[in-house]
Amino acid sequence: MSQNSSLPAVPPSGLNLRGAVDLSALKNRAAAPAGGAGGGSPYAVDVNEQGFQEFVGLSQKVPVVVSLGSSRSNQSSVLNGVLEKLMNEYAGKIALGRVDADTSPGIAQAFGVAAIPTVVALVNGQPVPLFEGELPEEQIRSFLDELLKVAASNGVTGNLGGAPDPTAAEAPPLPPLHQAAYDAIEAGDLAAAQAAYEKALAEKPNDAEAKVGLAQVHLMRRAAGLDQVQADELRTRAAGDPDDVEAQLAVADLDVTGGHVEDAFARLVKFISLHFGPERDTVRLRLLELYEVVGTSDPLVSASRQALARALF
Repeated sequence: MSQNSSLPAVPPSGLNLRGAVDLSALKNRAAAPAGGAGGGSPYAVDVNEQGFQEFVGLSQKVPVVVSLGSSRSNQSSVLNGVLEKLMNEYAGKIALGRVDADTSPGIAQAFGVAAIPTVVALVNGQPVPLFEGELPEEQIRSFLDELLKVAASNGVTGNLGGAPDPTAAEAPPLPPLHQAAYDAIEAGDLAAAQAAYEKALAEKPNDAEAKVGLAQVHLMRRAAGLDQVQADELRTRAAGDPDDVEAQLAVADLDVTGGHVEDAFARLVKFISLHFGPERDTVRLRLLELYEVVGTSDPLVSASRQALARALF
C-alpha cells in the first residue's frame, strides 16, 4: 500500500491517555450533512500533540487517516481538500486527522516523516503507511479502499455516521488514584503520576490497570528529554558495544516509543540469550515491563514470550 514502507509506527495504542482530548465533536458533526461551508468534511478534525493519543484511540472503531502537512504548504492544503472530499464519500467509515507538522513536530517525528505532506493510517492503534506527496484522487481512493479491507480483517468496521446514542452508557469514572495519575500526565508531572500509580498498587497489588499505567509512566520518564542527537548517540553506542546494557535498554525504549516494538523485544531477548549474571535479570525485568506497556494480549508479546523462554532455558 505504501510508497514509503519504511515509515516507522507510532507509539503503541497502549500508550493512549484517556481524556487527552474530547473527540465528541467529530461524532457530533458526523450527524450533519456532508460537505458543509468551506467544502470541508464533518469526518475531519485538526489534531495536535495534546489530542493525538486519543485520536489514535478512535482507530479502534474506524480506520483513521493522518495527513501530516504544513500551513505554509499549498500542496498540503490541496491534498487535505481531496481527503476531506473522500471522507464525505465514505460517510463515516473513515476519519481524517489533519496535523500541522510545524506546530506539532512530535507527531511528525513519531512517524519518521521525511517529506511534507505525508499520509499514514491507523487501524486499532497500529500504523498503515499510505503515501507521500500529492496523488490523483482516484489513486488516493484506491488506497482508502484497501485501508477499509485491512481494517475489516482486523475487526474494525464501525461508522461515525449518525448522532450519538443518548442511551449509550458512559464510561465509568476512574478510581481516584487513576484519575490523579491521568491528570498528572496531562499536566506533564510524570513523577506525580508515578506516585499515584504506586500508591494504587500499594493499596491493591493486583490492580492490573495501575500496573500497566506505572509501566507506561516509567517508559515516558525514561524517554522524556531525549533529543534526536542523544537518541542517535545511544543507537551508536548500542551498535558498537552489544555488552553495554544501559545503551541496549535505552534503544529498546526508543524502539517501543517509536512503534518498532518487535525490534525492541528482539534486542532484549538477544541480550538475555548472550549474557548471564545480574545484567541478564535487569534486562529480563525491563522486557517484562515493556510487555505491559504494549499489552500482554498483543501477538508480538506472545511471540516474544516464546523467544524469551527459549533464551532462558
